[in-house]
Amino acid sequence: MASWQPAYIGVGSNLSDPRTQVLSARWRLAQLPRTRVVLTSGLYISRPFGPVAQPDFVNAVVGALTQLDPSALLTELRTIETALGRPPEHERWGPRVIDLDLLSYGRERRSDEALTLPHPGIVERNFVLYPLAEIAPDLELPGLGRVAGLAGRLTTEGLTRL
Repeated sequence: MASWQPAYIGVGSNLSDPRTQVLSARWRLAQLPRTRVVLTSGLYISRPFGPVAQPDFVNAVVGALTQLDPSALLTELRTIETALGRPPEHERWGPRVIDLDLLSYGRERRSDEALTLPHPGIVERNFVLYPLAEIAPDLELPGLGRVAGLAGRLTTEGLTRL
């Protein structure tokens, strides 16, 4: 039996009633096999990241314990995205019905075609770090630092608690 590993998942949406999409994704995460959701942040409204004009996002972070390995967990996240209506091909930094990002998995550091851990965009994204700091301020992201310290380097500009 695989050991339980902590995993943190970023959840975001800016299409088709984003608040409902995020809540639906959180519910589906709680249904994953060999996975227990143990922490959920509040919801945040954030300005879009990147060059594409689009509506504001609703974001949250979910903390789970899982026996799935990172690749299997990522596959499950993609399955949830598809079930919630996200097309397989989508514009980079474009609008989306749902976006599930595996932010960190245990103490794992990896970088390959399919997955980079910890997620490479964490340190520059307040819409990830602030909800993550709400549920896991002392989490040490391998190679990056402690979540509370990382969040403290970013402003809350464009970010509002829902």
